[in-house]
Amino acid sequence: MPGHDIIVVGTSAGGVEALTSMVKNLPPDLNAAVMIVLHVPSHGTSVLPNILNRAGNLPVSHAKDGEQIRLGQIYVAPPNYHLLVKPGYIQLTRGPRENGHRPAIDPLFRTAARAYGRRVVAVVLTGVLDDGTAGLRAVKMRGGVAVVQNPEDAMYAGMPRSAIENIDDIDYILPLSAIPAVLVNLANTQVEGEEDPVPEEIEIESNLVELDMNVLNNEERPGKPSTFGCPDCGGTLWELSEGGLLRFRCRTGHAFSAETLLAKQSDALEDALWVALRALEEKASLSRRMAKRMRDRNQPLSAQRLEEEVQDTQERAALIRDVLLKGTATDTQERTQALKDEEPTDIL
Repeated sequence: MPGHDIIVVGTSAGGVEALTSMVKNLPPDLNAAVMIVLHVPSHGTSVLPNILNRAGNLPVSHAKDGEQIRLGQIYVAPPNYHLLVKPGYIQLTRGPRENGHRPAIDPLFRTAARAYGRRVVAVVLTGVLDDGTAGLRAVKMRGGVAVVQNPEDAMYAGMPRSAIENIDDIDYILPLSAIPAVLVNLANTQVEGEEDPVPEEIEIESNLVELDMNVLNNEERPGKPSTFGCPDCGGTLWELSEGGLLRFRCRTGHAFSAETLLAKQSDALEDALWVALRALEEKASLSRRMAKRMRDRNQPLSAQRLEEEVQDTQERAALIRDVLLKGTATDTQERTQALKDEEPTDIL
């Protein structure tokens, strides 16, 4: 009987430090293959394999499409590709983003659960928002093991806290320093029990990330149409409620947790406010110039009307400017800091 020999790991902000610490404490004879998704920008060159090769005892490389899965190897999702797990091999795809990311954590966890069931150990480390929660739930549905970094120990508590709050039967909630020993023990522990059948929702969502046309054209999909539009493509989002976990997915496969969708809508609202501010400032500038021309032509009534319009426009612009300054400073501070923390070490 095999052990828990498929380890999938997801992390975001603060992930380089967390992964370096974890990999450093894994033995060179680990009886498991490790697949890692770290949120990185779509464009750029990831140097994470180089960092982890220097830190640990296991060989680390970017995953390649069709590559055979081998024990004792660490595979890292390359930028702009989802890393999917198939029976015996790895698949890379540029399918729809999930929670605004490609690579995303949920597709890795979900496809590993579909392919290997009880043999999977899924690990959620430091990160903002909640990518990984839905995928971790899929792992538990298939009888796998869920390991979550203690939020109090994480550099960014968002992802671990989301997993803990939305999944009741997490197996281990541990500080980062205790996770490698648990992974080694699980890799050496035989898997017991019958394999649970693959739920239809896992099959459908796994196929959607591969842009399977049969699934895309199937009107009988899980969930119900919502009143919200997809931030990525504008299509209707379907609402999925799974054990208290609220998610949304559009026809073409873009997927969002409720928290991520709210963050996306906040970004869209800010963009709209900046457009409105620009339009008002341009209107005030043009009205001011026209008023001056009227004064120069000895048309005081027309000039006065335009000057009043300048005043009204500037008052409206001041209101929007105030909203932008207050909203930007509070709503996006954590995400902005998280991106700053990732960029210097993750991407060249």
